[in-house]
Amino acid sequence: MQLTEVKIEDINRIAKLAYKIWNEHYPPIIGQIQVDYMLLKFYSNHSLLEQFKNGQKFYLLNESGKDIGFAAVSRLDNNIWFLNKLYVDSTYQKQSFGHEMLIFLTTKHNIKILKLQVNRMNYKAINFYFKNGFVIESLLDLDIGEGFQMNDFVMTLKTSNKI
Repeated sequence: MQLTEVKIEDINRIAKLAYKIWNEHYPPIIGQIQVDYMLLKFYSNHSLLEQFKNGQKFYLLNESGKDIGFAAVSRLDNNIWFLNKLYVDSTYQKQSFGHEMLIFLTTKHNIKILKLQVNRMNYKAINFYFKNGFVIESLLDLDIGEGFQMNDFVMTLKTSNKI
């Protein structure tokens, strides 16, 4: 497993991987129309470039020469960070890659508190986060345009609780 920080010229690798992962995972949860909308809104090369310029740090997970996952974090405060993205191709899930990415990110950035948002119907991800020490902090409903909503849990990890 190799996790490397993404350079701006490699942002299209994140977009390509997001397209594959989202189309495999999210249609049963939010429907294909919303998946298409969110991919365009949040994972187009233009959108990812803006996120990159606004301070998100992107990491690409590579196994045996193949891109299999990615993550992105951004600083909210001194040791409080936000996990913007954490995805692993379904073929490679349940092999500790997500867990290892969390350890890498929290260690690299000396993160004491890590927050995230996860769709309330995304049981697989919610269970993964519970197993890694996250707790539900609150509910969040966001209008993301075109009549679509994000209905999320806000979850928090205090890294002193071990990952």
